[in-house]
Amino acid sequence: MPAKSKAQQKAAGAALSAKRGETPKSKLKGASRSMYESMTEDQLEEFAETKRKGLPAREAANESKSSSKSAASRKTAKKKSD
Repeated sequence: MPAKSKAQQKAAGAALSAKRGETPKSKLKGASRSMYESMTEDQLEEFAETKRKGLPAREAANESKSSSKSAASRKTAKKKSD
């Protein structure tokens, strides 16, 4: 499965470097650290080798947008009932 964004591809590359012992694990932060711990070297290689051309800088956060909308509608409904 190829990376869906440039940030994901970059994080996979950092995690892969640590898996191979080229970079210390202590240098990893955020997504690259969790990728290091949860993915195999083959999986990381597949993400890291994804061509960056045409990828968005970051993956669109569709879930967080829908979550905030539902929270806003709950607040509105609560105000109406009071």
